[in-house]
Amino acid sequence: MDLRDTQAWLNSHINFEARATERADVSAGKTDGLSLDSIQGLVEVLGNPHLAYPVIHVTGTNGKGSTVQMITEILVAMGLHVGSFTSPHVLQMNERYRTNGVEITDNELAETFTDLRMFVEANPDLDPSYFELLTAAAFQWFATIAVDVAVVEVGLLGRYDATNVVQSQVAVVTNIGTDHTNREGNYRARIAKEKAGIIKPTSTLVLGEPDPELYGIFAEEAPADLKWVRRDFAATNPRMAVGGSMFDFFARGKYDDVFVNLPGQHQGANAAVAIAAVEEFFQREIPDDVVEEALGKVWLPGRFEVVSADPLIVLDAAHSPEAAAAVTQTLRDHLGSSGTRVLVVGMLAGRDPLDVLTALEVGAGDFIIATAPESERAMDVAEIVAAANSLGATVETATPVSEALDRALSTVDGEEPILVCGSFYVVGEARSAAQELLAE
Repeated sequence: MDLRDTQAWLNSHINFEARATERADVSAGKTDGLSLDSIQGLVEVLGNPHLAYPVIHVTGTNGKGSTVQMITEILVAMGLHVGSFTSPHVLQMNERYRTNGVEITDNELAETFTDLRMFVEANPDLDPSYFELLTAAAFQWFATIAVDVAVVEVGLLGRYDATNVVQSQVAVVTNIGTDHTNREGNYRARIAKEKAGIIKPTSTLVLGEPDPELYGIFAEEAPADLKWVRRDFAATNPRMAVGGSMFDFFARGKYDDVFVNLPGQHQGANAAVAIAAVEEFFQREIPDDVVEEALGKVWLPGRFEVVSADPLIVLDAAHSPEAAAAVTQTLRDHLGSSGTRVLVVGMLAGRDPLDVLTALEVGAGDFIIATAPESERAMDVAEIVAAANSLGATVETATPVSEALDRALSTVDGEEPILVCGSFYVVGEARSAAQELLAE
């Protein structure tokens, strides 16, 4: 298959990422009918490639992508050949598959899925989903190119995620937030329980969630060892720096005056988790120069990504209240943003636009352009409009995302920042649109 054939074949399988189904919208505590049987059958047919290398497995409500990238950069700086699998992609599927931070080529991707298709079609009892195929392809590719270690990001929650067939040496939980829940009852405990499902008896758990009321849920999974934020590792002394932030860190080792090439105090928490995870993988401290080299060049698309300085356009995929609050703080810290803002906001169904806009501190004086990404799961723009109106903002609608960004550009005079947020789908479309609009 070529890349076009690959995408067509994948699209012939049910895609829970792109469709509003009960599995795509599964909330913590409502996982009846879910199992790992399908992905387990698939990887067994492939010869269990996921067991051919050690794995660092990463889940959490926010910061997973940043943490995976930081872990990868540190491992690469330690001299290892590192595979990473992340979700979702912003522009193209290649983004999910990387070695030493470099995306898989189109030819490698097509070859990997051509091999996978032969196994699937030779075993008609298999009926994998789109994401299960993506996951199995990652495992197979990592085995083929003989990585020293794979860093694997959970797609949804943890316990029943397709990636959870791995036997991780290190299990990472970045934090527990309000995504993928109906918020009924003790929802944080239910989320924690599902994410704790990635812990194996052989795993060292690096737990970035500080809430002591949730600690016991993770401890009950009986990891081989447990490193807890603030007790065993942390970021301290945050301060702004040009293009990023400075922090001190402690874990097994002590790392002072480390520049992180991502703006935002929340990236210090992600970096602390990453440092601790790599330390536990090696069971020792990391050289200072390795940490400085790795975190000094880490970069992520769609996470407070400045795609234009004049006019100022910031893309961030924040779609939960916690992520939105982090974006707001970063805007304030790094850009001194406190006046009128122009926000292009599009979300997926199942999110709470009022909570997200409240965390963005939307109010009178802000101009919101409600939009929708090209996805079957896109939220009706009317929901965003209602939320923005209730907060006193001025709001318009424009779709597709390219039109919304064009409208935003027509309203600014160089002083106000334009923030595009709410979904990776929106950010991906906005990045493509920005390149075209700014080139005109």
